[in-house]
Amino acid sequence: MSVSTAALAQTLCAPLPVLGRDVTVPLVTGGEVTYAALDYAASAPALQRVWDDVAAYAPYYGSVHRGAGYLSQLSTDLFENARRTVAEFLDCRADDQLIFTRSTTDSLNLLAQALPADCQVFVFETEHHASLLPWKDARVTYLNAPRTPRQAVETLERALADRDPYGPALVCVTGASNVTGELWPVRELAAAAHAHGARIVLDAAQLAPHHPVSVQDLDVDWIAFSGHKLYAPFGSGVLAGRADWLQAADPYLAGGGASRKVTRREDGGVDVEWHESAARHEAGSPNVIGVYSIASACKALTEAGFDTLVAREQCLISKVREGLAEVPEVRILSLFGDDAPRVGVISFVVEGWNSSHFAAALSAEYGIGVRDGLFCAHPLVRTLLGSDPQTQGECGAPEAAPGEKSLNAIRVSFGAGTPDEHVERFVSAVKELVHDGAKWTYRTEDGRCVPAV
Repeated sequence: MSVSTAALAQTLCAPLPVLGRDVTVPLVTGGEVTYAALDYAASAPALQRVWDDVAAYAPYYGSVHRGAGYLSQLSTDLFENARRTVAEFLDCRADDQLIFTRSTTDSLNLLAQALPADCQVFVFETEHHASLLPWKDARVTYLNAPRTPRQAVETLERALADRDPYGPALVCVTGASNVTGELWPVRELAAAAHAHGARIVLDAAQLAPHHPVSVQDLDVDWIAFSGHKLYAPFGSGVLAGRADWLQAADPYLAGGGASRKVTRREDGGVDVEWHESAARHEAGSPNVIGVYSIASACKALTEAGFDTLVAREQCLISKVREGLAEVPEVRILSLFGDDAPRVGVISFVVEGWNSSHFAAALSAEYGIGVRDGLFCAHPLVRTLLGSDPQTQGECGAPEAAPGEKSLNAIRVSFGAGTPDEHVERFVSAVKELVHDGAKWTYRTEDGRCVPAV
């Protein structure tokens, strides 16, 4: 083995340092174990680098865009430098606007509020609710779940060909599914949208933490993602893309920072002149810590090298999928099939088990944190489970006894901070639970499956 190959192999075995990697949790069967955080798709742990950067800045925290004092000026510079860092991370166009928000959900609701009048929106039923639900004031066409990437493009092309050709239109699509982890054909969908005079927004919440994302290469008009999935869980998100619709819309929030000039009228009212920059949609005192943490995470991932990160994650994906394939009772959920490229997000069901019961046993008996339910993507999970779309179900609640059919699934997700041991323990625990059953008894409490005391 050459020196360079040996170095790469060593790198692939070393996860990025994250907070909580040494936390121990109690087991109902006695003793403690290091916690295996395998719910990255919901919120990834903070990178140690991000935490260190935030801690170093915290004593210098000050108001942004407001004060003449040194700390205020320093914080303003940090805030605007973070904007440039994130724009570079996303490979934005020179004239794009980058707005800091609270989350992907907040970003897409902001864009929904900025849509031109009579805009048509096209969205697949497979989207996370953050992408599926904000468009209530527009004319929305919901597209059926495709079963191949090619079918996704063809479905969109047909829908766009039938649309009103004279009005504005927007396509909203995910980059990587929060349920199956499968990558979507974003570049091809963008080409289809533009060919029919529509624009496209990319929900990159699950893509950006795992893969490099280039606004220009993918040719999307906007991109949205959350800091808490990008190893920066401090309550910030991003909407970046074309400025015209954003500048033409009323501010997402009205208040200080969004207004350039406010004057009283003779009739007693007020006239407002709004900013045309990103400040137009960033009213109020911004979350400087959250913004700085996103920029820090962007730098850390870039410096680590996405080629290396992707290669290591693919090794983890293979370990999980191959391990689950050895258990006949396990069915992995998929739209595009086993060979589809994907990120470290895998959902499955276990024959003979209620998914909430199984997830509770993984936590209580093995110290493994996964997610169960419908993952805020109810139509998609119902499609994958083969259930009637109208079937009632509450996300995360065990609705049937173990062994009966229930409308939920189990999701395991991981990333740059996941040690090999965590996925190996997970696979071993799945096999043991399926073979031997749970060691403890469980009951329903407040809609959750919990260990019986």
